[in-house]
Amino acid sequence: MEWKTDGGSGPIRILIVEDDLDWIKAISAFLNNESDMLVVGAATTTDEALQLADTLPFDVALVDIQLTAGGHEGIYAALELHQSHAAKIIMLTSVTDEAVMTQAFTAGAVNYIEKSRYRDLPAAIRTAYRHPAAMEALLKEFARLKREEQLGALTPAEREVFELIEQGHTQSEIEKKLYKAESTLKNQVNKVLKKLGVRSSKEAVELVRRKGLFRRGDKR
Repeated sequence: MEWKTDGGSGPIRILIVEDDLDWIKAISAFLNNESDMLVVGAATTTDEALQLADTLPFDVALVDIQLTAGGHEGIYAALELHQSHAAKIIMLTSVTDEAVMTQAFTAGAVNYIEKSRYRDLPAAIRTAYRHPAAMEALLKEFARLKREEQLGALTPAEREVFELIEQGHTQSEIEKKLYKAESTLKNQVNKVLKKLGVRSSKEAVELVRRKGLFRRGDKR
């Protein structure tokens, strides 16, 4: 959904990434009442958000963590927007989960707001828009600390397994390279994913490699 745009320096342009159409309508009306804000578009999926972002200028993106039922697709939407457009992202959440919020900040979010506290959004949007340098420094430090924490949680054997996952090797290839039985390897992979706070090898590679939290050649 693409809406009104402003051709000048004008108000802060906001992109909403949310699958609840009623919420989009309500929050858009609320934010458009702010004299310095303008909702320029809304997307209900990651793909739609990226398509809009390629053609629609925006300053701040509001991204729902639970973009799809039963999952945290919004984290991947945030990651893609941050990587491809250096977007300033505020995550929207219904329930605060520390582990999930950690993933959101690692993906590039600069803040999060519970939907029930929507009245805090204007101030959060202004802060994200006006103070990007300070937030970038904070995020880099956060990513560095998370990297140290995550690396420290992996044993040498687990790090070896993850490096091969990161390189794109299949399970059978890893079994051959490391001379591990299928059951042993599966157990190690599951331990790696649990320690990194993700559910699959794909998530691990997306959230860890692309944010630089795991680098080949790191030594303990």
